[in-house]
Amino acid sequence: MRRSVEHLSSERGHEHEREHRHGQRRAVQNRTRSVRNRTRAARRRTRAVALAACALLAAAGTADVLRGTAHAAPAAARVDNPYAGAGVYVNPEWAAKAAAEPGGAKVAGQPTGVWLDRIAAINGTGGSMGLRGHLDTALRQAAGRPLVVQLVIYNLPGRDCSALASNGELGPTEIDAYKTRYIDPIAAVLADPQYASLRIVTTVEIDSLPNLVTNTGGRATATPQCDAMLANGNYVKGVGYALNKLGAVPNVYNYVDAGHHGWIGWDDNFGASARLLHQAATAEGSTVDKVHGFITNTANYSALKEENFALGDSVAGRSVRESKWVDWNRYTDELSFAQAFRQEAVRAGFRPDVGMLIDTSRNGWGGSARPSGPGPRTSVDAYVDAGRYDRRLHVGNWCNQAGAGLGERPRTAPAAGVDAYVWMKPPGESDGSSSAVPNDEGKGFDRMCDPSYEGNPRNNYHRSGALPDAPLSGHWFPAQFRELLKNAHPAV
Repeated sequence: MRRSVEHLSSERGHEHEREHRHGQRRAVQNRTRSVRNRTRAARRRTRAVALAACALLAAAGTADVLRGTAHAAPAAARVDNPYAGAGVYVNPEWAAKAAAEPGGAKVAGQPTGVWLDRIAAINGTGGSMGLRGHLDTALRQAAGRPLVVQLVIYNLPGRDCSALASNGELGPTEIDAYKTRYIDPIAAVLADPQYASLRIVTTVEIDSLPNLVTNTGGRATATPQCDAMLANGNYVKGVGYALNKLGAVPNVYNYVDAGHHGWIGWDDNFGASARLLHQAATAEGSTVDKVHGFITNTANYSALKEENFALGDSVAGRSVRESKWVDWNRYTDELSFAQAFRQEAVRAGFRPDVGMLIDTSRNGWGGSARPSGPGPRTSVDAYVDAGRYDRRLHVGNWCNQAGAGLGERPRTAPAAGVDAYVWMKPPGESDGSSSAVPNDEGKGFDRMCDPSYEGNPRNNYHRSGALPDAPLSGHWFPAQFRELLKNAHPAV
């Protein structure tokens, strides 16, 4: 600090001494200025590095996420299996709903996916947490250990073209809105350095690309909406864009939806689906390097393992594949399908180290209706129907299925090629309303959610098997949760 003039001596006899002291001070000040100049130069270099990083992020559409850089967490090292050696985020909002149900506290601590099913969900809707709220909570849950956060990216234009209950807010041609108002803001949040220590698993666009194989063209299962999405290419563009933008964030692990065995397990769907996923993975600037793996059975009910019959079995000279339930499918359960699809994806051009996730949230099929052994050998249909764990009326039924139960609890590396069993679909969240419900979420009424519906070509005209009195998709459905809990296998 500068000295005050009142403290300077006026005696001439001390002039020499003062000059000596001044010389010492000037030397100290010069050294101090030199240190300050070097410090300022270092700060300028640091700012230049930060600005360069900001410019790179801006090129990826994520420049505005540098808020919070001062509190940035150490970057998480890239790993082969993000679930290995890590905890998984427990959504406190789902946990509270589960714990409020009778017996629900026993499973309320299980990790579930966070669904970003519309633009407003990014910031939170109706008092619910937004994306940052979940990530901030995840940092607290992590407490310094590796932690996986599971996100569902689910808002394609013309979403879910083969059903109505999960239609979305964006029309078939609104690909630009999908990119700039949905994917870009999500990527910006995920790229915030304060979340760099989290392992963020993104499951990309459930129930989308396989529709372009199974529900288009001259097939009996085709719909005009799916034909439109095949023609305009916006599913492929949207998924490619999402993979490219989200995959640019170093701690994001993209898993692309691959349907389930009762959807694309047939010869004419299987390879075609893998090739279509590869087309999307290399669209809009993306590459296969931005695909960490695939997820099957999300929001579905296909049994993990069918142990009472196998494809090689035959009854009275007829193969199990000829049964009405299997209907010439190459797979009878989800584990065999997932492992085979992984190999098919590699043949289609994906990396050989891709992994699989299997959603086991609603495929336990336990309770009193669970078969204890094979069916009778009186006919191939009797043999399969009496022995199968999956008690749906048809493998194509998908809405709020009666009799379903919680499946295997989430766990890491449970089988060869499988990164984890997950509960990506939060148990107790409805698949769709049983009757038409006016709403501002873009969700329609699908008769497959109506218990009285007698079906369509996509489920071979079987009854829907849906529970009554269901709310809109994504809304809490207590009756469904209680049934899942009661029929859990393994039992709770």
